[in-house]
Amino acid sequence: MEVVVRADREGDSARLILAGPFDLPHAVTTAQEIANIEASLAGCRAVELDLAGVDDIDGAGAVQLAGLVDRVEAQGSTTQVLDEHNPKAARLIALYRQRRTVTPPVVPRPYPILARLGSVAGQLPRTLASALDFVGHSAAAAGPALTAPHTVNWRALPHLVQQVGADGLPVASGANLLVGLIIGFLGVSQLGRFGATVYVPELVVVAHFRELGPLVTAIVIAGRSGAGLASEIATMKVSEEIDALRAMGFDPVRWLVVPRCVALVLALPVLTWVGDLLALLGGMVATTSLTDMSTRGYVMATAHAITATGLLAGLIKTPFLALAIGLIACGQGLATQGGAAAVGARTTTAVVLSIFSVIVISALFTLLFALIGL
Repeated sequence: MEVVVRADREGDSARLILAGPFDLPHAVTTAQEIANIEASLAGCRAVELDLAGVDDIDGAGAVQLAGLVDRVEAQGSTTQVLDEHNPKAARLIALYRQRRTVTPPVVPRPYPILARLGSVAGQLPRTLASALDFVGHSAAAAGPALTAPHTVNWRALPHLVQQVGADGLPVASGANLLVGLIIGFLGVSQLGRFGATVYVPELVVVAHFRELGPLVTAIVIAGRSGAGLASEIATMKVSEEIDALRAMGFDPVRWLVVPRCVALVLALPVLTWVGDLLALLGGMVATTSLTDMSTRGYVMATAHAITATGLLAGLIKTPFLALAIGLIACGQGLATQGGAAAVGARTTTAVVLSIFSVIVISALFTLLFALIGL
């Protein structure tokens, strides 16, 4: 059966006679019929849709008829769908018209910058209290972890050390090597103006051993391992594995946080020491390639510049940096609430806070060493 769209017009009123199947296989024919008849409706004040002859209708046909009604009303005409003989078609047309007229959700306007700063400042005491509470809980869990080893997942410690240390060695080593190259290039370009390139090895040793080595390594590990630890624990929290641990009588902080912090404390000093060696290699490559200094001369100058005080000043701070990364990553993971989106948000927050804390702790140690004369 063919699609029929006919208009019977009397003065400023018209009745559309619809007949045939208004479905997807006949959508092209329906569109052509509607386009041919639509121009004849111009100037009508009232238009009626007679659906008595419609044999079959689906979503495609209902959308086309709903669009026709909308366009007719947009021209200033009133429409009426006669649903006595075909209520199904009338309901479909009304449904798709309702979907077209749904108002979009109102997007809330962003708060002004001062309002956001005030909100953050207002939440700061509660955030600090929560952070201190978690740090205290973790410190309280360290003692029982030694006296009751079965309450800590020590079996995961070798895997965690490998995950943090061995798996993170390439990226941490590469970062320290490049930093050594940068220090060497800057030292040659700046000290060379005064004929003091012989002090470039000492510059690399002092800058990297005391400050940049621990800082760069900790930032790399915070971005890599800190994010991994935070997302792992956050996923466990969302999937209710943390609640299962509590139900079995295990303390999640003692079972999960303690071994991860221990793994970071063991791995970060080693990664820092390896990074120091590679930074010396990078400084040597930069210096020997840009100046007349020989490799043997660079090695002797480096050996003369390395002191126990300079080496220990950098390595002493690494356990504190590791603890900061571990506590922040695990704390953000345990604080996760919601679904998958919350996991990503907490992971991002953990990385940002870890990097910021690493920089702050490193600056505090530098200030302390300056005050005591190291």
